[in-house]
Amino acid sequence: MSMATSESADDANDGGLSPAMHERVLDALGVAIASGRLGPGSRLTLEGLQQEYGVSRTVARDTMKVLESMNLVYSRRRVGIVVQSPERWNVYDPKLVRWRLASERRAQQYASLTELRIAVEPIAAAGAARRASAAERSQLVELAADLRRLGEAGELEAFLAADIAYHRLVLTSCGNEMFSSLEGMVAEVLTSRTKQGLMPFKPRPEALDAHEAVAAAVAGGDATAAETAMHHILDEVRNAMGLH
Repeated sequence: MSMATSESADDANDGGLSPAMHERVLDALGVAIASGRLGPGSRLTLEGLQQEYGVSRTVARDTMKVLESMNLVYSRRRVGIVVQSPERWNVYDPKLVRWRLASERRAQQYASLTELRIAVEPIAAAGAARRASAAERSQLVELAADLRRLGEAGELEAFLAADIAYHRLVLTSCGNEMFSSLEGMVAEVLTSRTKQGLMPFKPRPEALDAHEAVAAAVAGGDATAAETAMHHILDEVRNAMGLH
């Protein structure tokens, strides 16, 4: 049987569930590597993954390709698939952020990401005050109002969606493409805080005030006020997470 025929048979045996199986195996391996359970130098084989997770060779191979694209593993002929050291990981990849936040090392990841947000988001808010379009300024004000309404009602799922949209808009409207590229990472952080029960049932009034203050400053073109208000938001995050 040719390789192509063999792989087609593998795909058929997946019962049409290849995408779901791929994600399941990818998430399991990603968390194992991010947590250190599969440490640097650990070796994997396609055959081993097939047996452990009950998937086809095609699914196993495609999973390894994703991990390799993120620099979590590398493959060499006669060596196999080897887990890379953390220094080589693509730490800004939203998938890796999610896996690290789901692992036993989540506290370290929260600390690193919060420090990054403190360094970036206030400057992004100032940039949005200078460069956002009229439509973006208006949308940010509307999102701040949504956050107030949803937060006071205790509607955490809807609040999370609005909060992600709010912070994404700040990053994407600031005029700095380097900052804009972080929007997926910030979305993962906000999602993880909510899913892991690290958000209060009702957001603190000071946090809602600060979100409205950033929006008002951006809408008014006041870069200094926008930067200061975003610092207040992230100070609240740092205090809530016990990161000092």
